[in-house]
Amino acid sequence: MINKLKSLVREEQGQGMTEYGLVLGLIAVAVVGALALLREQIIEMYDGVVDIVTNRETP
Repeated sequence: MINKLKSLVREEQGQGMTEYGLVLGLIAVAVVGALALLREQIIEMYDGVVDIVTNRETP
């Protein structure tokens, strides 16, 4: 039983997964922050595309 507990303490696979989770969380926060900062520019871009598509003449 003690040997099994020691092997759990020494196991590093869970630690690696935690690091990946933290990196993924940091990337998600950065993406949300970038979207918040660029919100107005993104809205203007989409509005421009909608205007082009709706005002397009058919041949």
